[in-house]
Amino acid sequence: MRRGTAATALVASLALAATACGGSDGGSGSSGPTTITWWDTSNATNEAPTYQALVEKFEKAHPDIKVKYVNVPFDQAQNKFDTAAGSKGAPDVLRAEVGWTPAFAKQGYLLPLDGTDALAEQGDFEPNLIKQARFQGKTYGVPLVTDTLALVYNKDLFRKAGIDRPPADWTHLKADAARIKDRTGADGYWGSTAGYYAQPFLYGEGTDTVDAGAKKITVGSAPAVRAFTTWQGLFDGKGLHAADTTADAYAHQQDAFESGKVAAIVQGPWEITNFYKGTAFKDRADLGIAPVPAGSAGKPGAPTGGHNLSVYAGSDAAHQKAALTFVRFMTSKASQEQIALRNSTLPTRGDAYTGRVRTDPGIAGFQKVLPVARPRPALPEYSSLWTPLDSELPKVAGGKESLKAGLGNAELAMAKLLPGFSK
Repeated sequence: MRRGTAATALVASLALAATACGGSDGGSGSSGPTTITWWDTSNATNEAPTYQALVEKFEKAHPDIKVKYVNVPFDQAQNKFDTAAGSKGAPDVLRAEVGWTPAFAKQGYLLPLDGTDALAEQGDFEPNLIKQARFQGKTYGVPLVTDTLALVYNKDLFRKAGIDRPPADWTHLKADAARIKDRTGADGYWGSTAGYYAQPFLYGEGTDTVDAGAKKITVGSAPAVRAFTTWQGLFDGKGLHAADTTADAYAHQQDAFESGKVAAIVQGPWEITNFYKGTAFKDRADLGIAPVPAGSAGKPGAPTGGHNLSVYAGSDAAHQKAALTFVRFMTSKASQEQIALRNSTLPTRGDAYTGRVRTDPGIAGFQKVLPVARPRPALPEYSSLWTPLDSELPKVAGGKESLKAGLGNAELAMAKLLPGFSK
């Protein structure tokens, strides 16, 4: 979703790098199988077992290729890969968050995949997801899973409050939250103070943190101020949960929703399996998914996220060839169907939304909101722009800083990341 904030110690990165590159195992001059290394950044508990099972399936189908599987914590992977690639010791294949792709491509770390075996079925993938994997006209990743943000709500609490449909805009959400509180005792809505989760408010006002085409930082523009004013107003009022600015805010919000203490949050499909484990969703049909509410521009919008599989440009020819074969297998219709069925994540190719996959109400619900998802601009620094907001928004929501001051500080931080952009 976004870049990890913790710095990675060089010694730890090099330790991983030593086990990463497959260049010394097998290869063109070896009679044995070629061994490639894959860094998987999926959740080690909920998702990784599915990918490990697919690795075993791949190795049986391709006995000439072995895969060294390494699960790397998501919040550390970007820095680890950056360090490993800079020292020529990166893994042959990386599961990269979509925002990392242009940044690593700009640095020359990734292999262009156009015309390779990895993209032999390019026409089966959602065009916007392929577009998001490109940088300066070349494709550097094959979409593995996709996601976006949606209004996730408890249908049972909404019914008990006499509400028969999710709110279409933020004004209606506030009214629904008050009604839910009056009739059920539960909070109606719990908002996030994280920068990524504020993105729908910006889209709802027809703006963004930055105008990449005009090379202009827009986080302090009038439309952005309207967006963040709306966002700020959802932490105070009947049925609106107060801002949680603790380190465990994400977990607190999740626990409250899964236990039925709050009726609606903005969240992504990576939490579907955890929703199903909650006491509030023993009946999966009670999980409601709708587009994020619209702003004054009249249209909802949410960021497109997800992960691509990319191939390291520093691997030798034999390992790149094996890696391309592996990427095609992992992103095939059959593999994506298996991933969706076991992990409740969204496929990136239309033919993988089979009848079996669509029986999952979470997947079916998120598939319906994908049309309002917006691809990120091909700006290498774009994902890093959420970091200043992650620092400033909790202060604003917690009353420790004015909105004007917070956006001003974020603008200054973004200007350092984008020295060629105007304000």
